Amino acid sequence: MARYTEAYSIFAKNLTEVNTLQSLAHSYQIRDPIVFHNEINALSRGSIVLLSSHLEAYIKRLGEVALDSMYTRSVPRTGLSSRFYYYISKDIIDEIRNTSDPKSLGEKIFSLLERDLSYWSHTGPFPSQIQVDRFNKGFSNPTFKKIEKYFNRFGYENYGRDLATLLAGAYQLTTNAVDNLIDIRNQIAHGDPRITRTPSELKEMIRTIRFFCRITDGVFATWWKENFCSIR
Repeated sequence: MARYTEAYSIFAKNLTEVNTLQSLAHSYQIRDPIVFHNEINALSRGSIVLLSSHLEAYIKRLGEVALDSMYTRSVPRTGLSSRFYYYISKDIIDEIRNTSDPKSLGEKIFSLLERDLSYWSHTGPFPSQIQVDRFNKGFSNPTFKKIEKYFNRFGYENYGRDLATLLAGAYQLTTNAVDNLIDIRNQIAHGDPRITRTPSELKEMIRTIRFFCRITDGVFATWWKENFCSIR
């Protein structure tokens, strides 16, 4: 059995570009932090945005690995949370929820039945692959609470508790680092020129986010194996 999921392996590889930017910012700082102030800020801010993007992509890809495993391994749907099915058809269900006209409502229900009826069963394996883009829709800017709610889509309701048990005293520091990354990224995205981090602070941020993803990879993969199948 592999130590990590494919999703984490890709995440770790993608961190190379973030580490490259951080190292370059650090080299400028050693040369002259005043002369190269703008270069250091630009590299650090770019690293933060990239790190946030890779974190979001990792969580989504981990979900994709789990979804694909259900189909490729012909895993029975027994035990899947009803919440899971909602996210398979969320786009049409939400349209139905917001429709009051009887004719339009009937058309949307037919659309749901024609497209997704084969998914809605608690017996046997899925007859076709779940559309990952539809299932993941709405997940972005992954604060820790949003990551918890994302795993809830799969029926994993003890993710936060499992993480806290494993991390013990490091739990608050680690989850706060995730929220801090997303907060800084959002401020940069909204054009605040004052927001940046030093190369040393950035290096620690990268280390903590990597640690968070590695631990998350372990607890989610363990839960998925215990309930459905191995994804490592």
